[in-house]
Amino acid sequence: MSLIIRDAVAADLPALRDIFNDAVLNTTAIWMDNTVDLANRQAWLAARAQQGYPVLVVENADSEVVGYASFGDWRPFDGFCNTVEHSVYVRADQRGNGLGPQLMAALIERAKACGKHVMVAAIESGNAASIRLHERLGFVTTGQMPQVGRKFGRWLDLTFMQLTLTPERSAP
Repeated sequence: MSLIIRDAVAADLPALRDIFNDAVLNTTAIWMDNTVDLANRQAWLAARAQQGYPVLVVENADSEVVGYASFGDWRPFDGFCNTVEHSVYVRADQRGNGLGPQLMAALIERAKACGKHVMVAAIESGNAASIRLHERLGFVTTGQMPQVGRKFGRWLDLTFMQLTLTPERSAP
């Protein structure tokens, strides 16, 4: 399978919206009940660009966007400026084809290039595939928060994982 990972452009936004909305409607990856429109994704992409943070897409051999990944500030306080939280989503019909690890590897390199020290993942605890993916990439579990969210009529637990991007780096 021939794949290209590149920076997202405005023309990708309908595909990103559709992938996001599928995750809202059919998974516990996004703890929202309502889908988003194109204006929402436009504002989101503009905010990422303004912050200097990447939105990466993976394109298949047919030039279709079949997944994306990004990161943003973990918390809005100065003391957390070297930590980011990421998201990675793959189109439903493409899951299990190895796109997530490729997107994540590219995203990790971009975080290092931005001078980030730690990348955080917040994963619904029942999402074993995502937890395994993160473990394979070197993330470690740092916390479990039972019943902090809800979706589909049930309580959801949250697993926090993190990867230290620059273990050799001393605190600024």
